[in-house]
Amino acid sequence: MENEQQTPQKKMDPADLVVPESLPILPLHGFVFYPGMGFPLQVSSETSKQLIDDVLLGDRLIGLVPSRRDQTSDDDILGPDDLYQVGVVGYLHKLNKAPEGFYQILMSGTKKIAVSEFVDSKPYLRAKVVEIPMELVEDKKIEALLFNIRGQFQKLVSATELPQELVATINSLTNPFYVAYLVSSQLNLKIEMEQEILEITPLHDLLHRVAKELAKRLETVEMSNQLQASMKKDMDERQREFFLRQQLQAIRKELGEGDDDKVEVKELKEKVAEKGLSPQAKTVIDKELNRLERISPSSPEYSVSRNYIDWILDLPWTESTKDTLDLNQAEEDLNQDHYGLKKIKKRILEFLAVRKLKEDIHGPILCFVGPPGVGKTSLGQSIARTMNRKFVRIALGGVRDEAEIRGHRRTYIGALPGRIIESLKRAGSNNPVFLLDEIDKLGNDFRGDPSSALLEVLDPEQNSTFTDHYLDIEFDLSKVMFIATANVLDTIPGPLRDRMEVVELSGYTQQEKVAIAVRHLLPKQLEAHALRSDDLEMPEAAIGALIASYTREAGVRNLEREIAAVCRGTAAEIARGRTEKMVVSPESLYDFLGPQRFFPEMKARSWGPGLATGLAWTPVGGQILFIETSKMKGKGGLTLTGKLGEVMKESATAALTYIKSHAKELGVDEDVFAGIDLHVHVPEGAIPKDGPSAGVSMVSSLVSVLLGRPVRQNVAMTGEITLRGDVLPVGGIGEKVLAALRAGINELILPALNEKDVLEIPEDIRQGVLFHYPHTIREVLEIAMDKTEAQS
Repeated sequence: MENEQQTPQKKMDPADLVVPESLPILPLHGFVFYPGMGFPLQVSSETSKQLIDDVLLGDRLIGLVPSRRDQTSDDDILGPDDLYQVGVVGYLHKLNKAPEGFYQILMSGTKKIAVSEFVDSKPYLRAKVVEIPMELVEDKKIEALLFNIRGQFQKLVSATELPQELVATINSLTNPFYVAYLVSSQLNLKIEMEQEILEITPLHDLLHRVAKELAKRLETVEMSNQLQASMKKDMDERQREFFLRQQLQAIRKELGEGDDDKVEVKELKEKVAEKGLSPQAKTVIDKELNRLERISPSSPEYSVSRNYIDWILDLPWTESTKDTLDLNQAEEDLNQDHYGLKKIKKRILEFLAVRKLKEDIHGPILCFVGPPGVGKTSLGQSIARTMNRKFVRIALGGVRDEAEIRGHRRTYIGALPGRIIESLKRAGSNNPVFLLDEIDKLGNDFRGDPSSALLEVLDPEQNSTFTDHYLDIEFDLSKVMFIATANVLDTIPGPLRDRMEVVELSGYTQQEKVAIAVRHLLPKQLEAHALRSDDLEMPEAAIGALIASYTREAGVRNLEREIAAVCRGTAAEIARGRTEKMVVSPESLYDFLGPQRFFPEMKARSWGPGLATGLAWTPVGGQILFIETSKMKGKGGLTLTGKLGEVMKESATAALTYIKSHAKELGVDEDVFAGIDLHVHVPEGAIPKDGPSAGVSMVSSLVSVLLGRPVRQNVAMTGEITLRGDVLPVGGIGEKVLAALRAGINELILPALNEKDVLEIPEDIRQGVLFHYPHTIREVLEIAMDKTEAQS
């Protein structure tokens, strides 16, 4: 049965109809019959035709109930479970018997009914039914909903091919239920949704649901119309462009001019002949040029192919800069650009010396590792300048996509080469100094692992055949001098770290920072703020006070910022009319920078038993670490605070275990542990701390509080411990020594196996510092503990 046309039925007043106790049921397939509507139906099954014949001789009333099964179902095999429970009473107006054997009938819906019980299934379904009242309600909300539905429906008719007469019909209906049902029948809803609307009883809920579905339908239609209009506009513009190009081509032909694209391809071929490409690149680009000749310039493929050819031709396949390998000049340049860093400068000069003796050597990949602000990036610039090479820097911090290194394949829209090839094009030579900045900040996600893509780049045995995904041609990177920088080594993947020679940069001492400020930072900031040396003077004493009171770092980056703040303050005074020279003293720093930010760490501590000074390493340099221990009455518990990591907590546990197992040797009462609790705290509790190097400090702090004897105040220590009492080596010795010196500590306890690391520290820094190298914890305690009598 198909719904061919929907028109309201006005010849019969439903109010005059009395719903009988039972009705024959005619299943509906694929649509829902609403009250107040008229439909022509086609009946073909024998069961349904017999039903029509019987009711035609009676009251002509039929129960019209939608079927849950699809439209192909046969009425002869339908049962009660195949039908919904709510339908309408239909009145049979007219019957036509078609020659093909089916019936054409005209029905109208009158009232809603609910099937309460099926009483018969032969020769057709018959059921007891109950009328569902359609109670009219008059209030402002109903009127508003009706007004909205009529207005929105008018918009829908205007935007679609629905008959315009439907608008007049909707406006003429006075029964709100009929308005809702007529609108619902025009929304192309699924039968399940139409049935839900039929089953809604309250008028307000019915109108609200129909208004919602109408709004959704109208929005869909409007979006579809906009999309069609946009597509039509695009097609019109493309057709217009095509015809214009055809006309332009015809005009040029009449004028005797050659096609521009042919001329362009000819020029590209001449450029290829002069470029000196590799055999593989020559083969690829010749193939691409032949393809370009066959593509119309109006085609999007033309610009893609042309862009690919331009990238190949713009790369420095044979262009190189001639190295300047004067070691004396190189040493002078490095000393001029950087103060200190003797070990680093020595390694760079050795590299240049080997390059001078053997030009085609595949040199090592240097990796400068050190805290921020110590000059890693500027060292790369100095190397490029002294070698007369182009300098290229790639910031790798936060790079997570492998395509950033290797590029995207040309199958992607908007594909481009990776940063390696792009930077070589920008440099214009095939042997620049390539700085891979912040290599320890590389990430990875679902788009690939960029550190793996760098393996080929940084391997001297492989990078002569580096292949970018976009170019898909081998490019020789063996002439490039790669330099990487990092703050820490731990986050660099092992295979990548293995391909690089690590050169560690420690932080600067107070004296070095003062010298750097005087030679480099102050002149640079004076120029940046349009000042002269006659306008501002900062004596070394003022710079030293600024370093000690306003900065706490391994490098000089914050120091430069503070000097810039002093220059800004001076510029402001000059702008106000000051003419005399500004001389900055340690006392006048307050006027420029405000209150003192940092104080000597040792002076901030009230010394006594249970307090020991440790040394720690952080990515931004070394620092001193205070370990505090208190004892109280208890049952042998150990509390650890200060936001400690798992390794540091284990160090504290190991320290206490060692003390308990060697209590007699250490002079500690073995019975005391059962009656006390110990609390170990590492101050600055908001800062996370971890690592094994605080082990000896924790042993000293615990023994100190248990014996009531303080640890010597001018001694700092570092080292990992074992349960047997051995002191194991730790890392970051250079940074830790500098941190102790910054805090005014000149006596250090270091593991014996770290003595070799101390020898690498410049001799001028080691002067005046007393180093102890114990093998065991007993030796540490002999050196660290105060010789005074124990305090009760």
